[in-house]
Amino acid sequence: MKNNDLTFIAATLVLLAPFFACETVYQGYTAFNATHPYITAFLKFAILATAGEAIGLRIKTGSYNEKGFGLIPRAIVWGLLGVWIAVVMKILSSGVPLFAEALGIEGIAEAMRGGLSPLKFVGAFLISLTMNTTFAPVFMTLHKITDTHILENGGSLRALVRPIPVGRIIASLNWKVQWDFVFKRTIPLFWIPAHTITFLLPPHYQVLCAALLGVMLGILLSVAAVMGRNRK
Repeated sequence: MKNNDLTFIAATLVLLAPFFACETVYQGYTAFNATHPYITAFLKFAILATAGEAIGLRIKTGSYNEKGFGLIPRAIVWGLLGVWIAVVMKILSSGVPLFAEALGIEGIAEAMRGGLSPLKFVGAFLISLTMNTTFAPVFMTLHKITDTHILENGGSLRALVRPIPVGRIIASLNWKVQWDFVFKRTIPLFWIPAHTITFLLPPHYQVLCAALLGVMLGILLSVAAVMGRNRK
């Protein structure tokens, strides 16, 4: 374990400790999250998902940050994506159970508001399945595009105001890795089960859990990047 690993662990503990050690801090967070859910969604993803990307970089290069990586623009983009994710989760959490009931699966909407039960598990699975077969591929592709744009701008904040050459970046993506690994493997084997568990949680924990899964996303994307280089 290197010094940068110890620094990263120490910073993580300093950030998280007040929420566990001080009831006032936790209650304040809970109250703010209840009244400003999309602001907290921005902050959760900006911090946690960016940390996941830093861990992914550590796996690839041995460092949590490097020139041109662009931690700050990545954090801002992740925050905005986090708001989008929170909105989609809210829509699907309400809409999918109603759609399931329209298909004849009675009681799912009520089960999703109650405690753990077989019917709630079915509802959580259906929400996760819908999210990961419709929203997730678009989200993952957009995230790859923004990542590439930030790297092409040297990790500078200018990346946030310069037009993104979407067509050119899409044409340059390694679609074999994007399909064979990111879509075909991680979605059914990891994301659908992980988000099923997420939607079993109380609503005020769901976005936080999704943001924590961003840490795993950073690791998976680093593996995908290594695979992409190896297949060129």
